[in-house]
Amino acid sequence: MRKKRRTFSDQFKAKVAIEAIRGVKTLAELATEYKVHPNQISDWKKQVQSNAQELFATGKKQKAKTEDELTSPLYEEIGRLKMDIKWLKKAMSLPVATRRSWVGSDPVYSIRRQCRLAGISRSSIYYEPARETEENLFLMRLIDEQYLLHPEFGYPRMTDWLRENGYAVNRKRVARLMQLMGLQAITPGPHTSKPGPGHKIYPYLLRNVDIENVNQVWSTDITYIPMRHGFMYLAAVIDWYSRYVLAWELSNTMESLFCVDALKLALTKGNPGIFNTDQGSQFTSEAFTEVLLDKDIAISMDGRGRALDNVFIERLWWTVKYEDIYPRSYSNGHALYRGLSRYFNYYNKVRKNSALDKQTPFEVFSHGAVID
Repeated sequence: MRKKRRTFSDQFKAKVAIEAIRGVKTLAELATEYKVHPNQISDWKKQVQSNAQELFATGKKQKAKTEDELTSPLYEEIGRLKMDIKWLKKAMSLPVATRRSWVGSDPVYSIRRQCRLAGISRSSIYYEPARETEENLFLMRLIDEQYLLHPEFGYPRMTDWLRENGYAVNRKRVARLMQLMGLQAITPGPHTSKPGPGHKIYPYLLRNVDIENVNQVWSTDITYIPMRHGFMYLAAVIDWYSRYVLAWELSNTMESLFCVDALKLALTKGNPGIFNTDQGSQFTSEAFTEVLLDKDIAISMDGRGRALDNVFIERLWWTVKYEDIYPRSYSNGHALYRGLSRYFNYYNKVRKNSALDKQTPFEVFSHGAVID
């Protein structure tokens, strides 16, 4: 008796064809899984690809689709594939460190395949960067303390200061450590920080502006945090009028993602009229500025090399480090996170501020109190 020929629905064909296009499984694997001949899958794949070319055509008048075509499973699957491609393009714009964190042990996707999908080098998964020596970490701690006292020190003057105190260092070493820490002299010069290529720079909006209200001006910055074994970076968002720390985040890299997270968390507590940053690439990136522009918040950026344009958060760093970071000397990132959680709660809700008429930042921020 002759075997009856199988028939497949459009939805089934589209599903298998899309799987073939994604390339996660071979045609042989798909044929075994769906009990279809590989040649049929190949034909369905070609049909989807030919229709996709017409669907993705730009600048050309496309043929009008009938109602049946527009509602067909094949057309819907092609639409989903188009959205997948858009999503992948957006994902590829994320920092390499973020995409590298996607890769891990998986029963279906090999490490090689995951790296290809994430657009990263497979060797970077197995590479472990060399850690700073204990001597360099000690020097970085000294540099950080001296920089808080003398932010006008660049690497030449910092080198001279270290040598005067008995440390045998050269300028190249100090320059590298200061660059790693994200430190630079406030005096404008040829080595001031630069925004990322193609990033827009916004004018400084706060010159001669009186700060008279809560949520009038917010600002953010990044600072280096030394630990007993290693270091991290701290980003915080502060309200200028009340000195209230709206949000903060820790990271082991200087990439923009943790700054964006801190910004989004802060915006759950209100919207400022003006948001001030420096010209670092973390804050000039589209990922950061788009969050502000979407909420119609005016963006202000310090003049190059002018750390005092953001003086309130510079004072915050001095307070946090001398009252908590240096005395406690946290051993690792977990201890640091717990310690900063405790300290910022104390800073916001317990610690009286003389500039706020002996009120706490939380009291001023929550009540919008007027300071005499």
